[in-house]
Amino acid sequence: MTEPGPDDPTPPDAAEPPGRRRGRVVSVARETAIVLGSAILLSWLLKTFVVQAFVIPSSSMRDTLLECDRVLVSRLVPAPFDVHRGDVVVFADPGGWLTPEEAPRASAVQRALATVGLAPEQSTGHLIKRVIGLPGDRVAAAGDGSPVTVNGVPVDEAAYLAAGVGPSDIPFDVTVPDGALWVLGDNRSGSRDSRWHQGDPGGGAVPLADVVGTAFAVPWPFDRAAVLRNPGDVFADVPAPS
Repeated sequence: MTEPGPDDPTPPDAAEPPGRRRGRVVSVARETAIVLGSAILLSWLLKTFVVQAFVIPSSSMRDTLLECDRVLVSRLVPAPFDVHRGDVVVFADPGGWLTPEEAPRASAVQRALATVGLAPEQSTGHLIKRVIGLPGDRVAAAGDGSPVTVNGVPVDEAAYLAAGVGPSDIPFDVTVPDGALWVLGDNRSGSRDSRWHQGDPGGGAVPLADVVGTAFAVPWPFDRAAVLRNPGDVFADVPAPS
């Protein structure tokens, strides 16, 4: 019997058995599912415990943050690291701060992707503001454009206030409750922040339990990519609450 030449058809006994072929397909599918599942689990763990992305929905933090900016938020606060005056924080709506127009509903696909960390949160139900007062601080403003005071010391907020916007056109004088924060937007004339909710339960203060984390970077859009640093000098002379 002559050996089959290079142009001869493959002998029947050399063909891969159908069962082996099916087993190989199943093995590849299983490995792919494991890789995808591991990636989704890792993404969910990072989003839940380390870093989460949000989309800026409004102009309340101009010019520090613009509408549709993406921000990265560290979830390592309020524990184990402390929140500081000057930090930009994301927090869940304490109740009635967002109007329906400011909190549009995300699609089911967006919600699913955001849940596992594969897409940024659409900021539905969340707000982003700057911390001005910590628990026990007395924060005040005359409402006439004069500086905000913290524990009796006027603070110069020119480092982050929106261009042409004063410190506050709404008067307030409050002592921040234990376990809460007093927050203001950088665009004071366009921010419904703690000042607007002085008549609400809690007096406009945001419970620390509602804080998701501190914003530390803008990765997108690329032309606005930046690191968000705490303007520590602004509050350097503020004493501890008495």
